[in-house]
Amino acid sequence: MKFYTRKRRMPAVIIVSLIDILAILLIFVIVTTTFKSSQSQIVFKLPESKSAEATTENSEPMILEIDPSGEITFQDQKFNFNSKDDAMVESQMKKLTALLLELKKKSPDTHFALKGASDANFGKIIKVIDAFKDADIKNLPAFMETPATSSSK
Repeated sequence: MKFYTRKRRMPAVIIVSLIDILAILLIFVIVTTTFKSSQSQIVFKLPESKSAEATTENSEPMILEIDPSGEITFQDQKFNFNSKDDAMVESQMKKLTALLLELKKKSPDTHFALKGASDANFGKIIKVIDAFKDADIKNLPAFMETPATSSSK
């Protein structure tokens, strides 16, 4: 008895379909990639807090930075609250408040955050918070570090 054996065909790979799928995957990866915004080159020693909680907001906040010398940087603009002249400090506060109002008017859902060095002047931080209150921004979270757990006790 002789059985009929059929020859098996080699499977054909349709390369055009594979290229289409690869192109779609590439587009998906490019669209879903988040691009990192530029950060300043100043290194800060952030204050530590045991009660700090991570934020659950999805949007990236606009960061106002205060360095140890008291210079304030926001939106690539520098504000100087170091002057002994009260009129100069007042004009810098008005300039910061006007910028905040303009940003809030453009996008009401904008989130702001404060990033200050641990040895920054507390008086300058209060002036910055006052500028935010004048711009009717009530929620101003601050960046801080959690204390490092020491392995040697």
